[in-house]
Amino acid sequence: MNDIIEDKKTFMKEIFENKKALIIIVTGALLIGGFIGWIIKPSGGHETAATSMSDHEAHKEQTWTCSMHPQIRQSEPGKCPICGMDLIPVSTSRNGSTSPMVHEMTPEAVALANVHTSRVSGVSPEGEVHLTGKIRADERRLASITAKFPGRIEQLFVSFTGQLVRPGERLATIYSPELVTAQNELFEAIKSKATYPELYASAREKLRLWKLTEKQIDEIERTGKITDKFDVLADKGGVVTQRNIALGDYVSTGSVLFNVADLSLVWVMIDAYETDLPFTKMGDEVTFTVAAIPGKTFTAKVTYIDPVINPDTRAASVRAEAVNSNMELKPEMFVNARIRSAVRGSKQTLAIPRTALLWSGKRSIVYVKVPDTEFPSFEMREVTIGPRMGEMYLIEAGLEAGEEVVTNGVFAIDAAAQLSGNYSMLMRPKVKTMETSEAFREQITKIAEAYFQLKNSLVASDASAATKALQGLTNTLSRVDMRSLKGRAHDHWMALKASLDKDLQQLTKANDLETIRHHFAGLSENILDMVESFGLEKDKVYKDFCPMALDNNGAHWLSETEEIRNPYFGDAMLSCGEVKETYRKGQRVFEKDGPVKQQSGVHAH
Repeated sequence: MNDIIEDKKTFMKEIFENKKALIIIVTGALLIGGFIGWIIKPSGGHETAATSMSDHEAHKEQTWTCSMHPQIRQSEPGKCPICGMDLIPVSTSRNGSTSPMVHEMTPEAVALANVHTSRVSGVSPEGEVHLTGKIRADERRLASITAKFPGRIEQLFVSFTGQLVRPGERLATIYSPELVTAQNELFEAIKSKATYPELYASAREKLRLWKLTEKQIDEIERTGKITDKFDVLADKGGVVTQRNIALGDYVSTGSVLFNVADLSLVWVMIDAYETDLPFTKMGDEVTFTVAAIPGKTFTAKVTYIDPVINPDTRAASVRAEAVNSNMELKPEMFVNARIRSAVRGSKQTLAIPRTALLWSGKRSIVYVKVPDTEFPSFEMREVTIGPRMGEMYLIEAGLEAGEEVVTNGVFAIDAAAQLSGNYSMLMRPKVKTMETSEAFREQITKIAEAYFQLKNSLVASDASAATKALQGLTNTLSRVDMRSLKGRAHDHWMALKASLDKDLQQLTKANDLETIRHHFAGLSENILDMVESFGLEKDKVYKDFCPMALDNNGAHWLSETEEIRNPYFGDAMLSCGEVKETYRKGQRVFEKDGPVKQQSGVHAH
């Protein structure tokens, strides 16, 4: 029995020792495998850490905004300081754009909003304006028939208003005691005609002044009979528009008996609103219709444009003359008129459909399709509109030929942009460009032209040309007349001019080309500020940037050409740089917290 127990203990001890060895072997294998795996793929842990760090930084750099007030931008969630709503994260564009002026949509959303685009193209600035008005009698053809002598109306041959009379036609018969006396004086003068011819001539002249014809006076003298009734004859022909007498009325000399209007030529008086005036000029042909004569179109010529706008209707009266030989056109008839003309002083220009505009005055909003993007993106662009021609609006600034603008679904894009935290028609960023006169912008354009001469001399690495250009720039700046500037614009220009003067002094003291290039960077920043704050009378200029200038700190400059020509390196690295922004004539620049996305060039070294 004892031997059996001892054998069992020995067996159990061997099993335990075997298990311990097995555990040690397995554990060792796992450790060796982990070590080998770490050697083979050492980046695994690092990649996880980097991903974690990237997520942390992305969260840290997340921008929060208010869907109702997109100008609110904060680095952390919270409440909108304006309306108290919860802030929402600004959506990250899959195309990589971070501009709050650009809104990205999915293809499904574009289809659901029924978004259509069309390309901006040049058009001849001719338009057709539709106007309304009335037929009026020609004021130059209105006449009053008056009594030439006093008397009583014995007979009346024109008895109603609207009756047509012809020149010389008998209108009424007047009994005049004064004419009886005048005839007696003529008979007495005839008796002493040979002795006192002056009395005879005076007696005839008296009758003549009472508008008796020579034939009537001769007849009185020949017959020797006194006539107590005389006819009133029409001086002018036309339609009787007013009858002021009745049978038996007594009239005095100068009393208005009838008013007549010659309607063979009539005026078409139409109202042209301020937006219609650019398409209206003297001599334009007007085609019009009247409801009373369906199917017939009449023509007239513009002969007068009122120089004063009616403050009540905000329209100017335009007068056209139309021939009315058949008397079809009657005063006070309503007319629907059309004038086809060209904008005064304009050549071929750009135009977009009326449906592309989110109209908010002269400076309105359009959405421009961003080219070459994986997902549909639309940039909110402020444009300056000109006159309307039919269903099109002329564009004075803000667009270029060939760009695609949204013509259908504009409101849907604008609403979606606002809800996603981007800028919209109602919520625009603060404008940096200040309103100034064209005369002042022409002056600072001359400053920019002088600056371009300095920049081009640095591109050519010509120190003597740079010195000459500096003198020209200094003289141009000193001649600027700032009397037209008011308020904030005046204060900003004063500070900017002081900075420009300081930059020019440092540049003038520079002895070598490298020092000039070093101080050129500060001058360029102030020139760019000038362009953004006031604008230029130049179609397009470019803000360029070279990241390697000033010992890799980077520097900007203003260029008149899109092609990169680096003034900081010259021939050494002539094409180093990229176009950061494009400044167009008449287009305002927004503050940097919400910049307008401008057309960019290609970065090249």
